[in-house]
Amino acid sequence: MNWGVIGHEWAVRLLRGHIKHDSVRHAYLLVGPRSIGRRTMALRFSQALNCQDPQAPGEPCRACRACEQVERMQHPDLLVVQAEDQGTTLRVDQVRELQHDLALSPYQSAYKVAVLLRFEEANISAANALLKTLEEPSPRVVLILTAESEELLLPTIVSRCETLHLQPVPLEDLAEVLRARLDISADQAEFLAHVSNGRPGYALRLHHEPDSLEARQDWLDVHSEVLSANRVNRFAIADTLAKNRAAMIDALTIWLSFWRDVFLKASGAAVPITNVDRSAEIEHLAGQLGFKRASQAVIDIEQIMNLLNRNINSRLALEVLMLDLPAITQV
Repeated sequence: MNWGVIGHEWAVRLLRGHIKHDSVRHAYLLVGPRSIGRRTMALRFSQALNCQDPQAPGEPCRACRACEQVERMQHPDLLVVQAEDQGTTLRVDQVRELQHDLALSPYQSAYKVAVLLRFEEANISAANALLKTLEEPSPRVVLILTAESEELLLPTIVSRCETLHLQPVPLEDLAEVLRARLDISADQAEFLAHVSNGRPGYALRLHHEPDSLEARQDWLDVHSEVLSANRVNRFAIADTLAKNRAAMIDALTIWLSFWRDVFLKASGAAVPITNVDRSAEIEHLAGQLGFKRASQAVIDIEQIMNLLNRNINSRLALEVLMLDLPAITQV
């Protein structure tokens, strides 16, 4: 059994084993790229901890009242904390309210579980406030933090958690699961596996939300426009992007995947590209720019995304990126 999670079998085995052997840690950190399955894994682990009718130790039924409440994030012993909107800040008052709730005994379950999503968005005061809870854990409290990268968190936070690194699911495996679960063609399943770069959550969102698939195409079109635009037009695009932080992060994530494809092609690596529907454009840029320039574009976008995670001025960061991206006369 894999808790209904796509991929990450090793992580399920490890967490299930902690429950089976009564060795549950007081804090876990689930690390990996967006839409890799961090939130799903956290909820499944919460179900496994507090299921009313487990099929075996660590094996939630996912049908009892407790499991259904956890799935809806409405269980009285499940506390979910996150920034109000993606890309905004998780505040210290949210952590203090959580600490107050964690001081109370579980209402109806074995454990009180706190899930802190996208904890890289916590400000320094919120992160420091959580340290006290991590240093003096209650015996029936389990904290589950999720983040894109350990480097975006305080080392003192990371050192007090058991860290699980969730990796992209192999494309063939993901395509097979998508084909069976969604009842779609093999070609469509393979396409979703590729463009999601092995991230199950993103693949499912692209299938269930056609607007997301259309938005991806739009951001790739904007990117092509940027490469052939002059400085004034690039800055105008940066100004538009900076007005919507969530959309900006989506755009940069897609652009980063595109430049990684260019880098792979330029390097001659025998690795599948992500944006298979843009293969001609990727081949053209790889041939025109070469390995070194493609590599630099990847680095530039990664640096800007790291700076944005530290809440620097979005518009200034994007303007810097617009100056760094190569100018192409024809794409």
